[in-house]
Formats: sequence, structure tokens, C-alpha cells
Amino acid sequence: MTNLRSAWNDGTTTLGAWLSVASSVTAEAAARTGFDYVCIDAQHGALDIADVTTMIQAIELGGSTPLVRVPWNEPGVIARALDAGAHGVIVPMVNTASEAEAVVQACRYAPLGSRSYGPTAVGGRHVDYRSWAESNVVVIPMIETAQAIDNLGDILAVPGIDAVYVGPADLSLTLGLPPRNNDDRPEFTDALTRIVAACRNAGVVPGVHAVGNVASRRLEQGYRMLTVSNDLAAMRSSMAAELADAR
Repeated sequence: MTNLRSAWNDGTTTLGAWLSVASSVTAEAAARTGFDYVCIDAQHGALDIADVTTMIQAIELGGSTPLVRVPWNEPGVIARALDAGAHGVIVPMVNTASEAEAVVQACRYAPLGSRSYGPTAVGGRHVDYRSWAESNVVVIPMIETAQAIDNLGDILAVPGIDAVYVGPADLSLTLGLPPRNNDDRPEFTDALTRIVAACRNAGVVPGVHAVGNVASRRLEQGYRMLTVSNDLAAMRSSMAAELADAR
């Protein structure tokens, strides 16, 4: 199981999987594949907090590091994901320094933050969960709007941020582009380049959703946290290939 903060401090690039289906079976299978982390999508995925809890257990059983993309930047929502056992949260639509500060506050216990103590599901896995959480829980705001790009320097200057995570679809929409990777458009590639450069200056890890055929390009651009596979896309592509072979 990868301690993401330690890996990033050592200069390691981490590769992960993304889960949108409520299944502890597929969560464990993904974890056993060898990804550095497996992220449960509680924002757009077809699952709820009960599913998140069992899927985190399955990911740990499979030997990978569980992350959760929470539905929104709200302290109660973030706390529930962490109390369920997530080793970190990816938080959508963080557009300002004050919103980034709110993410950090929600992830840390006093005196570093305002997270309420009550690790019901996860507390029994660690002799001293409070100390474990301070060393292991990673804080990852999403950079996925033109506004966030404009405020990038201030966001990255917020103490306690380990990485940022780029959502290409929403970033593209706010740039007036279709909701996908738009590597043929200079405004999109310029935004990705600016994020990497700013992260290097701030000592923050640049992360990105890079499922499909763009992972090698993102690695060349300097991204160090890449989600390279997701459950539904992998299932569809594999089943389509097998059907085509059979026909």
C-alpha cells in the first residue's frame, strides 16, 4: 500500500484507477491490479456513503491506497469520506484560496484544522488514528475551471495542500470548449502547462485525469499523479473488443 505523500516527497509518479460502480468486488479487483491508488468517485459515480465504506475496505484488502472524490467542498461530506477510511480526498470545484483553505481545514484535526473527531469505521485500524491521519491523509483540491487557473498561485500557496487534480472536462467547458481533452486547442494545453509550472514552483504535486490514450502525453507534460483507468471504460472497451473478436 502506497503512502502517497511519502511517494511524492521521494519524487515518485503515482498511477491510479477510478471507480464509478458500487461494487466491493470490482474495487478489490482494481486494487489487486497494482495501481498506486484507487479513487472512488462519490461525486458522479453511482454509489453512496455505504458503498464508499465497503469499497475502501476492499481496496485496502487488495493492497492499494483508497482515495475518495467527494461530492462537494463541504466539511461534513469530507469528514464522512475520511471517517470511512479514505487515505485522502479529491475535492471538486475549488476556485479560490479561501475554498482551498476550507478543504485543508475539513481534512485536519485541531489545531491544524476543524475536522471533528469520530473515526467510527477507520479508527480501529490504527493504534493512534489522529497521528496516522496527519501523516497519511492527503489533501487534493481539484483545479477544473478558468477561475481556478486565474487564482492558481494563491490556491497553491495555501499550507497543507499535497496535490491538485485537473478535471479536463470541466476545465474545457469553462474555456468554451467541448467537455473532453482538447489537446488540439492552445488554450487547453496552455492551461495544463501553467498548472505544472505553478505546482513545481509551489512544491505541490500536479495530478490529472488521464484515462485513455493521453497518459503518456500528460507524463511528458510533467504530471505526477495520473488516473489512467476507470471501471466502466475498461469494462466497455474489453467487452467490445471480445465481441468484435467473436464476430
